[in-house]
Formats: sequence, structure tokens, C-alpha cells
Amino acid sequence: MKPGIHPAYRPVVFRDRVGGLTFLTRSTATSTRTVEWEDGNTYPVVDVEISSASHPFYTGTARVMDTAGRVELFNRRYGKQD
Repeated sequence: MKPGIHPAYRPVVFRDRVGGLTFLTRSTATSTRTVEWEDGNTYPVVDVEISSASHPFYTGTARVMDTAGRVELFNRRYGKQD
């Protein structure tokens, strides 16, 4: 890697605004806000709108489409005409 052209890769706290999940990881994301973590150190915090704590796919609250109704609608519109 060329020196001096890459962003700083450091510990950052990501916080889900809806689900309340926070986790510490390494990232190049930047933030002016900071938070004191469980280990007593202060890290930059990045607020995210959605994570595995609030995403419908991971929480099991995803909606299921009514596929039978869609098939019937298609058949009514474009199905075999007698």
C-alpha cells in the first residue's frame, strides 16, 4: 500500500438509532461525535438507520406477499379467454 493515501483505519462504535444495538468494530468511517465504551475508552460513534437489530429480514417481521391473489389477478387479466 502506498503510504499517506489511505484513510485512517481505527476502532469505531456503530449505533442503531431504532434498535438500540451498539457494537465496536474497526472502520474508516469518520464522525465528530464520540461515546465512552464499556472498556473506558472514548471512540467515535456513527449512527446508522438500520442494522440487524431493526431490519425486518433479521427480526422476523418481514411481510409476506399474497402470491395466490397475484396469480389470480394475472389469470383474470391475461388468462385463457373462452
